[in-house]
Amino acid sequence: MKTITIDPITRLEGHGKISIFLDGKGDVENAYLQIPELRGFERFAQGRRAEDMPQITSRICGVCPVAHHFAATKALDAAFNVDPPSAAKKLRELMYSGYYIYDHILHFYFLGGPDFVVGPDAPAAKRNVLGVIEKAGLEIGKEVIKHRAYGQKITAILGGKATHPVCGLPGGVSKGLNKDEVKDIKDMTKSCINFAQFSLKLFNDIVLQNKVYVDLILSDPYQLKTYNMGLVDKNNKTNFYDGKIRVTDQQGKEKVKFDVKDYTKYVAEHVEEWSYIKFPYLKSVGWNGFKDGKDSGIYRVGPLGRLNASEGMATPLADKEYKKMFETLGGKAINSTLAFHWARLIELLYATERAMELVNDPEITSTKIRNPVGEPGEGIGVTEAARGTLIHHYKLDKKGLIDKANLIVATTNNSGAINMSIRDAAMGIIKKGKVNDGLLNMVEMAFRAYDPCFACATHTLPGGMPLEVNIYDNNKKLYKTMRQNL
Repeated sequence: MKTITIDPITRLEGHGKISIFLDGKGDVENAYLQIPELRGFERFAQGRRAEDMPQITSRICGVCPVAHHFAATKALDAAFNVDPPSAAKKLRELMYSGYYIYDHILHFYFLGGPDFVVGPDAPAAKRNVLGVIEKAGLEIGKEVIKHRAYGQKITAILGGKATHPVCGLPGGVSKGLNKDEVKDIKDMTKSCINFAQFSLKLFNDIVLQNKVYVDLILSDPYQLKTYNMGLVDKNNKTNFYDGKIRVTDQQGKEKVKFDVKDYTKYVAEHVEEWSYIKFPYLKSVGWNGFKDGKDSGIYRVGPLGRLNASEGMATPLADKEYKKMFETLGGKAINSTLAFHWARLIELLYATERAMELVNDPEITSTKIRNPVGEPGEGIGVTEAARGTLIHHYKLDKKGLIDKANLIVATTNNSGAINMSIRDAAMGIIKKGKVNDGLLNMVEMAFRAYDPCFACATHTLPGGMPLEVNIYDNNKKLYKTMRQNL
């Protein structure tokens, strides 16, 4: 059996490799995404002061620190039995919108978009943001950089820092907004709305008007019929900051909807010996291996998962684009992995519209931004990270220290689907042992659409990770093998 290894895989956050196994005919027998890094933040958290968690967990990732910051903060709200003032919630959500603006721009133009703008078969040296600028034009490149910076500036104004915010506190936030800051955010947000619309037009012109790309999006190697999960508001519209977790099936029908405090009733986590990532699944369906369909408990989160799990967007421009996407791709549910990119741009537009609604709210300059906390206990917080549903679960002791912590990160939620997407793409693309750089990149496109963050995802509860360690002597002979949980 021949093995093809893509190591390292590119244009993602974190580290990983893909191992593709060929049979005697040169066709793909199986493929695995392996994550060789372990970052045990759940263990690091034990014994720490609970109020430090929003700062500690934001260091998990430099790309989505705001998501961890507020998932942690919301978990502390629950653990200390305190409901933040309305103004504090709006300030948090406004900052969250800024995070989405810079994050989704990053992925489309720097990470995932080059596969379409430049082309999946383009030389590797061109499949990056420089290749995008070369094809789309220098002026567009300047707009990309400017508007990504706007998202970071909005985050910095509200959070104190652009990358690792420090504003989240149990019961509220540490800083409000003044009128000058409101004006600055309004000006930047207005520009970002225009840029989001431009980005959707660019996607339409380059991707949707190209039959080759549309056929690729709809092709069998990139189809995966899973359940879908995302936060929704009271009207079942997509919400990034708060709401109930809604799960829909392969036809877009509601499977279940629940409060995050009840997540353990609905979600369980499976482990495999060949990866440091856990594999969450729906308890009601069960773990039935790496397959899709109604009998598989595997689900997807993130832009496509959120839009499949919702009944629309809560802002008018984004909702119009939402309807267009489902009409174009055949209605609910959309099971094409590559449609994540389109969904991501619709979310970019929603984030800009929602930011404008919030910054125009008279309450946004209120000075009532924190309520007093109660006694420490147990708390669970949820947000929609750019990559999908993110859950922080803390148990505090009587002194307010972390006794236990569990994090179910967006990429962890997607891990089963990502592995299947890579396998199916490899099986559909690689035939009779014929492999080149362009084909391998098309395999990578199957995971890149999810915008995975493996730095975030490699967590495990203490003692729960299957692990094998091989020790070799100075003659490179196997001396001893040590195993746990295998």
